[in-house]
Amino acid sequence: MGASPASFGLRTAPRDVRLYVVTTVCSALIHFGQGVAVGWSVYEQTGAPLALGFVGLAQFLPIAVLFLPAGHLADRVERRRMVLVSLLLTFAATLLLAYAAWRALPVGWTYAALVLSGCGQILYRPARDALLPALLPPQHLARGIALASALYQVASLAAPAAVGFGLAQVHSAVPIHLCNALLAALALLATIAIRQRSHGQPAATGSRVAEVLAGFRHVWRTRILLAVMSVDLVAVLFGGAVALLPVYARDILHVGPAGLGLLSTAPALGAACAGLVMTRSGVALDGRVLLAAVGGFGVATVVFGLSTAFPLSLAALAVAGGCDCVSVVLRQTVLQQATPDALRGRVGAVNRVFVSSSNELGALESGLAAAWFGPLLAVAGGGAITVLVALGAPALFPVLRALQHDRPLPRDPAVS
Repeated sequence: MGASPASFGLRTAPRDVRLYVVTTVCSALIHFGQGVAVGWSVYEQTGAPLALGFVGLAQFLPIAVLFLPAGHLADRVERRRMVLVSLLLTFAATLLLAYAAWRALPVGWTYAALVLSGCGQILYRPARDALLPALLPPQHLARGIALASALYQVASLAAPAAVGFGLAQVHSAVPIHLCNALLAALALLATIAIRQRSHGQPAATGSRVAEVLAGFRHVWRTRILLAVMSVDLVAVLFGGAVALLPVYARDILHVGPAGLGLLSTAPALGAACAGLVMTRSGVALDGRVLLAAVGGFGVATVVFGLSTAFPLSLAALAVAGGCDCVSVVLRQTVLQQATPDALRGRVGAVNRVFVSSSNELGALESGLAAAWFGPLLAVAGGGAITVLVALGAPALFPVLRALQHDRPLPRDPAVS
């Protein structure tokens, strides 16, 4: 932990951080590879954009139901153990997806596997996010988050492209899901090898219900948290184009499953480049940078939605991914610095609901909008709404104007 901020990187990071990164990378490979395989299979099986929306809904439902107990457990149970339990659920979900693809079962079985995967995700994210601050000193935290985010995106570069080309060659998702099961097993081993323990210490709040709801209360009182989470939620809810990539690959750009892999890789490429730049040079906690990133994401989404040229579509998705990475790193840094360790699991669970509402419900919104208005208008219109959100956010959340790198973050006085 003694590396200077300027020299911080994967090779100089502590052993436990490197193991943490292995788990993060394996999770990225599973998540992005599974997304491409499931999206293509469901659209091939049904031919309905709305069915792609139900993919997002199946993943969101367990998060909506379980986020409160998941956050509470992340602050009560040793966090590394929580990650292990979540990875076991992910392992089971990948095997069920493989079986459903092998036996050509009805699409409902795929949705059931995604529900199980969603259960794993809501247990995984709050515990994983709360674990990182225990592995790094405060002066390295922002760079550590940027490093983990960059490598997450670097890993996700290979997965969509490989899955796309694999689907084009073997015309089956079974090998993909079996590879994901092996990756889940590797992530389990890496997590077991982490030596550092991270125990939340919830404050005595007088009742179990109040204790469970403490994360909500902290987010509401700490207005900067509410601001960054809300802006991200609304922007990605309407600006997400990823759910409709199978439609663009097959029916608009006519590039097939291999092209779908490249389209799915493009946002990760942009995000990886942005994350590596932030890891090397740092990133200022500045509200203007955050809103510029959100606005840039919206503009790039509009360009992608209207594009019928494959190279332009790839470039627009890469820009959108880079802007999204900047906003994610800033949001995560604000979240960790404005939250005491005893509440990180519960606040992380609340954040996960915001993220899933924007991603998974965003997929449902995209599917519904595409079914009603067509995919081009659904994506381009959503991107335009995102730009309007970035422009209007300072008026709705004045605290964003005060978010500058040379000012301390405002915190909930009840827990400061």
